[in-house]
Amino acid sequence: MKVATRRGLLRALVAVMAIGALILPFPTSAEDKGPVVFAAASLKDALDAINAEWQRESGKQATISYAASSALAKQIEQRAPADIFVSADEDWMNDLADRKLIKPETRFDLVGNTLVLIAPKDSKLTATIASGFPLASLLADGHLAMADTASVPAGKYGKAALEKLGVWDGVKGRIAQAENVRAALALVSRGEAPLGIVYATDAKADPKVKVLDTFPESTHAPILYPIAITASSTNKEAPSFLTYLKTASAQSVFEAQGFKVLLNY
Repeated sequence: MKVATRRGLLRALVAVMAIGALILPFPTSAEDKGPVVFAAASLKDALDAINAEWQRESGKQATISYAASSALAKQIEQRAPADIFVSADEDWMNDLADRKLIKPETRFDLVGNTLVLIAPKDSKLTATIASGFPLASLLADGHLAMADTASVPAGKYGKAALEKLGVWDGVKGRIAQAENVRAALALVSRGEAPLGIVYATDAKADPKVKVLDTFPESTHAPILYPIAITASSTNKEAPSFLTYLKTASAQSVFEAQGFKVLLNY
């Protein structure tokens, strides 16, 4: 074969490859997908609804993983691939901030909540929460369902409230501790515990339980849900999702679910 012919074939091959490169789709990177959100379990109903609205309006969708804030924070510490973290208290967000694992300029308090005492829907129990109220007597031979009081925000708030009211010592040996607040809710919903302490929004989401009374806000630290983008995130849609959470549409969903709206929209 002549040199000129070889060169002609080579040029033709290069041209075909170039055309093919234009026709073949570019590979989709993780950055082109929706953000991965690690969120406190108590946010599930609200965030699922908001995520569905975001998808309808923008065509984008977040992947949301729900668990206790403590468990999610520890996963992020172990470099789990999360783009956004929503905690049910300031402590776990502060922990990540101290470790420089969030982008501090993206942090804000998303919503607030209240703490309630619940019972199964058909329970005949009544209670008025006040200093020294007879919680141990109300339990009879049952247990009080709570999220883990050592690490999970709902459990920590609940323990603090019971200590403030002077009734913790009478029930501390009769706590049915659950891995997160939704698991504590389920114990009461199934009738496995006569009473439980959960967020008002959790109680509202389950028709099989009823609220006996609300804990005074003075008995525990303010229940706030801080949110931030993680330091390792490069997802270009993460800021868009945070912005959407501030919209009137998203905030109205939180409000309908019983959360305290903190943002002006």
